[in-house]
Amino acid sequence: MSTSNTRYGMLLDLSLCIGCNACVVACKQENAVPLTKFNTWIESWDVTSDEGTRRANQPKLCNHCADTPCVKVCPTGASYRTEEGVVLVDPERCIGCKYCLAACPYQARWVDDSSGEVGKCTLCYHRTSHGLLPACVSTCVTRARYFGDLNDPESDIAKKIAEVGDEALYADLGLDPSVRYVGLSRVEGMPVVSAVHRGGNVFKPFEG
Repeated sequence: MSTSNTRYGMLLDLSLCIGCNACVVACKQENAVPLTKFNTWIESWDVTSDEGTRRANQPKLCNHCADTPCVKVCPTGASYRTEEGVVLVDPERCIGCKYCLAACPYQARWVDDSSGEVGKCTLCYHRTSHGLLPACVSTCVTRARYFGDLNDPESDIAKKIAEVGDEALYADLGLDPSVRYVGLSRVEGMPVVSAVHRGGNVFKPFEG
């Protein structure tokens, strides 16, 4: 049972991610994500390091920010933040205006082509609110993903952060995301030797 001080978060260790996409498949199956849409995805590219050329993999998803630009621009209150810090979308209030897609710097939202409603990662709130792990975390073959209460020093995720530290994607925006990374600056600082292969949801505001 969560309390008002609980803040769900995810930690992604880039040194362990092998880009197998098991997390992507598990998420789509668990959450019935439509074809061509993604709640989580892997961006991959080749870099050079002291060990030679290798593949860099960076999982991405909604960052469940504390300062939520998507919630601020939603005209109907469909986008909201739970007491555990999870950003969700109420489909009954969503009018498909796409303001939230334009506001999200992580391009983590998508629109259902049939209903026009917005979808995104929920940190498997239907599972985590009952003490279970998100589908992507429970499926990760290398245990590159950690989930838990960022505010509980005894949680696995808090212990890992205390041990190795963490970094936020686009930290300069000051959004205080609940998704953190291990090894982010190291990977981003390596010379790139191939184009980034991007999955996920690319927002095209003037289409459809």
